[in-house]
Amino acid sequence: MAVIFDPLRGRVRPEASHPDAAIIDVLTKTYSDADWAVLTGAGMSTDSGVPDYRGPDSPPRNPMTIQTFLSHPDQRARYWARSWMGWPRIRSTQPNQAHLALAELSVGGIITQNVDGLHQAAAEAVAADRATEAGALAPSPVIDLHGSLDRVICLSNGHLFDRDWVQRRLSELNPDFAEAVGIDPIDVETAPDGDVELEDTAGFAVLDCPECGGLLKPDVVYFGDSVPAARVQAANRIADEAAGLVVLGSSLAVLSGLRFVRAAAKEGKPVVIVTDGPTRGDEFADFRSISRVADFVTTWARR
Repeated sequence: MAVIFDPLRGRVRPEASHPDAAIIDVLTKTYSDADWAVLTGAGMSTDSGVPDYRGPDSPPRNPMTIQTFLSHPDQRARYWARSWMGWPRIRSTQPNQAHLALAELSVGGIITQNVDGLHQAAAEAVAADRATEAGALAPSPVIDLHGSLDRVICLSNGHLFDRDWVQRRLSELNPDFAEAVGIDPIDVETAPDGDVELEDTAGFAVLDCPECGGLLKPDVVYFGDSVPAARVQAANRIADEAAGLVVLGSSLAVLSGLRFVRAAAKEGKPVVIVTDGPTRGDEFADFRSISRVADFVTTWARR
């Protein structure tokens, strides 16, 4: 499996540019919540039990690339075995305080690099709490920049399938696999992309598209793959219409996220970055917090 180059190598965590209270004054007094586009990364979901790739305590990880996935049936079996093992844990993950606090804010839109669906789950939870309130605001739009693990796509003809349905079919095809490898799916640690570290995947039966026989993969953007053009356009629309950009919990190591920061800085829009480690976009930040994301967003929502 390919080793992914770490573009953060050699970078160190910067100092905070301002106290959080001063940054939040800019967010809430100089501008309104609706003026901000928000870009989120894996640091939003760590408190929900979803690990990140590049946090201070993250172990080295070698995620699947699209080239590897397409290269051989054994590689696809390897991925699907690991994904099948990891899905129950991902399926049970719940939004944390950072997601819920952000859902309380009527920001201009959320562009997330995460594939866990927790922003949408948080919006549903907040909407349920507000159901009896007159004039409750609609949730902020969310763009899943890198796709979502709860969908599976056919690479031949674009057919979409519910991940739970695919999980059931894989379980039917591989009834003894978990026992054979000696792992309980609910107890394993998942990677940010929903799979688990599992060496022995020989013999795992892969499901093909029931409509056309094509290759199936989770509807997520693997390393080395491209974000679909329509999704990029929707994310660009949110960023272009915003007066500024807030980055929450992203190292900006991936160019698909960094480009929004570069574009905002080029246009003279304020850029706020909140994460406790270094990022690839620190030189573009007008306001930099090194606080925990949940603490920062909760304070923002209370203002």
